[in-house]
Amino acid sequence: MARVTFLPDGKSVEVRPGTTLLDASRRARVTIRTRCGGKAACLMCKVTAGDQGLAAANQNERLKLGGLLEEGFRLACQAKVTGDCLITLPEDPLKAAVRKQLERQQEEE
Repeated sequence: MARVTFLPDGKSVEVRPGTTLLDASRRARVTIRTRCGGKAACLMCKVTAGDQGLAAANQNERLKLGGLLEEGFRLACQAKVTGDCLITLPEDPLKAAVRKQLERQQEEE
């Protein structure tokens, strides 16, 4: 079994090697947005991953992400767990918009 930890929440789950990050997130009750049902079409499930604990990017990831792979981005629907790994989720767009609005209001006061 391999431990996948999702940041910033710090939730972890033990999964079998070969499990996708998207499936691992569902088991950990961590929301990763997706529209395509895991077909690597919508690119909404981009996450940042360290160098360890994931299989090499498959052809779908290489085609869709290109140079972003070098920056540590992976598609949760395609990336498969091989060992313990640490995954950073992007900020939810709605939460980001609310946070930015609150920051603007604080600056004005």
